[in-house]
This record gives sequence, structure tokens and C-alpha cells, in this order.
Amino acid sequence: MPTRPVGVGHLTMLDAAPPDWVLLAHHAGFEAVGIRIGAASPAEEPWPMAVDSPMLAATLDRLRDTGMVVQDIEIIAITPETRADQHEDLFEIGARLGARFFNVMVLDPDVHRAHDTFAGLCELAIPYGLRPSMEGISYTAVRDLRTAFEVLDGTGGGLIVDPLHIQRSGDDLIDLRRVDRAALSYLQLCDGPLVTPTGIPVPGQMPRGQPVTNDSRQLESRSARLLPGDGEIPVVEFVAALPADLPVSLEAPNRELVDRLGAEGFLRRARTSAQRVLAAAAAQPAEQAPS
Repeated sequence: MPTRPVGVGHLTMLDAAPPDWVLLAHHAGFEAVGIRIGAASPAEEPWPMAVDSPMLAATLDRLRDTGMVVQDIEIIAITPETRADQHEDLFEIGARLGARFFNVMVLDPDVHRAHDTFAGLCELAIPYGLRPSMEGISYTAVRDLRTAFEVLDGTGGGLIVDPLHIQRSGDDLIDLRRVDRAALSYLQLCDGPLVTPTGIPVPGQMPRGQPVTNDSRQLESRSARLLPGDGEIPVVEFVAALPADLPVSLEAPNRELVDRLGAEGFLRRARTSAQRVLAAAAAQPAEQAPS
């Protein structure tokens, strides 16, 4: 039986420049990558990936040389001031990279306004072959599945399923099984304890100047996730509850483990962990998976 292609999200190792990131992921056995071409906050320094930039050209060369594909690009953070037409250059970059999904996070507390902004992003991005996609993240304005679908409603955008964020939002497998399959974009694989850990070491410096707050959920998400199968979240059951052909990407930044294993060692372990979980989910009896 053929194995499902597995990608890896750039947040997993955001300090790797996109051309180097493609090569690292390829050597670790991944078939696809996510690439961060836009910043999540004003404090974060984006990689210089403009349309005519040398870095974009080098990244395209690495993709051709390795046969790797770009699954998703990120990120647009929707704030009260966000306007869809401010970001069309990012969609052009995404199209050149051949990406399928464009990740969006919502920081605007006005859900109706966020919906309209997201709809505008979809209107501009879809002609470029990109599907704007988002998830409920407990420390953002869209903190659960219910609110995520208020923003997604009627836009053509899709849902990213991330077991950590579902666990932290208070949603569960029952909620996930109710999701319309057509609304799903892709699965992000990671793991963690059932309850948000305390006492997570605060890195002296986060990659690309990502801000560090005192919110343990955000710190865990950006620097202390566990590899799939290493934690307590029922990741196998989450995977088994989703369509078997849903695109999958590992997103599990863990600075302590990278420091201990090195970038290449960490990514090789991550690839093995992802495949082990996917295989276990595929072996679940049919009655445990949704019809």
C-alpha cells in the first residue's frame, strides 16, 4: 500500500532560510514543505522572498533539484486594519512556488469583520491556485472550531486540523467528526501533554524575532511542541477521524530537541514519528473511522 506523502511546516524550523529548508526537509525524507513568506507580527522579520528576489529564485532551484513540492505558504495575520489587496504580492509568490494552501490567523476580535476580510483574501487568492486556510488557535481571536467556521462560512477557504490546537481549544474528536469533509484543507501533525505545561523555558531569542509572551499556550505552540506519538494527545485517533487522502504536514517546533539532536537529526526523527502515527491510524479498524 503506498504511503501518504508527508510535508513539514516552516514553523518547525523557522530559522532555516527557504532554500536551505527545502534541502534539509528533503534529506530527512519529507516529500513537501511549507514556507513562511509573510510575517505573523510586526516584530517578526520575514525572509526576503519578494517576487524577483534571489532567495525566491534559489528556492525554486532547490525545489526543482530535489523534486520537493510546496504544500502551504504563510502567513497573513488578520487584524482590524488588514485589507485583502495589501497581500496580493504574497499570492503571486505562492503561485510561483506552486503552493496549494495559504495559512491565515485571525487576531481581529470582531468575527464578522474578520469573516469579510477572510472572504476578500479568498477572492484574491483562489485565482492564484491558493486556498486560504485557518484553524482555531486558543490564544487568538478564533479560539475554537465554532468560531473558525464563523469566519470560514461561505468564503471557499478551508480548515487546518492541528491536534494541539484542538486540544487546547477544548474541542475534541466528536467535534472534529462533525466537520464537513469539503471544508478541510490539511492536517498538521504534532503532539503534546493533555494539559498545557507550565515552566516552559523561554528562549533567549526566537527565530526571526517572533515575539515571546507570557502565554504558556503560545510559547508551547512556537517552541515546545512534541513530535507525533511522543505526547498524550490521541493523535492516532485524530488522524483516523480524517479522510485517508487529506494532505498532511508535520508542524512541531521544539527548540530543546533541535539543540540536542541537531537540525538534521531532529528532522529525521520527526519524519519517522510522523510515518509511525500515519501507519497506526491507517491500521485502525474501519468502524473507528468516520463513514
